[in-house]
Amino acid sequence: MPSIDIYTKDYCPFCHRALALLQAKKVSFNQIKIDLNPEQRAPMIERARGRSTVPQIFINEAHIGGCDDLMLLERQGELDALLNKN
Repeated sequence: MPSIDIYTKDYCPFCHRALALLQAKKVSFNQIKIDLNPEQRAPMIERARGRSTVPQIFINEAHIGGCDDLMLLERQGELDALLNKN
């Protein structure tokens, strides 16, 4: 099972879309809500190399990007391979 971190905000429609895809894939993930835990924003920005929008998604410590990046991996048929790596 891969290690997945996703930084989100509750009111973000892109976050909801990314979460829905991960849930549909039936993978476990660590959701870090930066609106409820603002001290996690700076570490997110550092991990994402300056990107400050949400969601920011990491699979096995690799920065995937945001919702559009996750959806692109799915459309290209590459997401399942990432999710099946340990």
